[in-house]
Amino acid sequence: MRTIKHLHRAVSAPIADLVTYRALPTQSVEHLDPFLFLNHHGPQVYPANNRGLPFGPHPHRGFETVTFILEGDIMHQDTGGHQSIIGPGGIQWMTAGRGLIHAEISSPEFKKTGGPLEILQLWVNLPAKDKMVEPRYIGLQEPEIPSVVLQEGRVAIKAISGNWAGAAGAVQPLADIQLATINFLEGGTLELNITAERTIFFYVVRGRLRVNGQEVEARQLVEFNYDGDYLHVEGLSDAVLLLGHAKPFQEPIVAYGPFVMNTEKEIQEAYQDYQAGKFGRWEE
Repeated sequence: MRTIKHLHRAVSAPIADLVTYRALPTQSVEHLDPFLFLNHHGPQVYPANNRGLPFGPHPHRGFETVTFILEGDIMHQDTGGHQSIIGPGGIQWMTAGRGLIHAEISSPEFKKTGGPLEILQLWVNLPAKDKMVEPRYIGLQEPEIPSVVLQEGRVAIKAISGNWAGAAGAVQPLADIQLATINFLEGGTLELNITAERTIFFYVVRGRLRVNGQEVEARQLVEFNYDGDYLHVEGLSDAVLLLGHAKPFQEPIVAYGPFVMNTEKEIQEAYQDYQAGKFGRWEE
């Protein structure tokens, strides 16, 4: 059974009027290779005639963003020519690669009518060999994501990438990154085998769970040791879990603002390329 090294509590980090908790990085944990960053926006209720999400045009290079829309919506646009509006239960997987500019804002309808909003954004590193690949964007609505229902509905898995209980994930990433969101009803249990050399990313979004004997609350990130292959998860209440695992890249990580590379020189080059217009020109 995989042992637990530490529980890390997400810290309050509001952005304008957006309720935000940052689970990674915090003072207690820098990253869980290759998982770099997690912001948990909401839950909150926006009034009618609101300003929506505050993430206007900004650049990225060298990693991937995976965004989970639990409530509300996101309107995506980028300099690769991709556009979409993804609603509740959907996901966005953007490979920034060599660089692009994107915006993540609320749809005109959400700004007009308001409503509940809860969104997770996870940053996943790219290995050095893939950091300069052509950018890619995948936006999927909830019905497009394979799901597996276990224990007569007490456990429901949305397979984002990798393989979960026999279901292939909706996205085939460049690296072997396996991601799922899992809904538990109280009393639901799940047993998983994840080989000991892989990093586990285990973040409780809502509710309370017990994993390998340890109780975990909402907005807690579990850091595991690399010493076992077995996870036993039990719903102590109705709960939502973001679960991922991957073999660590074990490469240098140099992160500065919106860029994640392997050396300081590459970070400088990213800023120079962005300023030179090599990430594309933003068009409203």
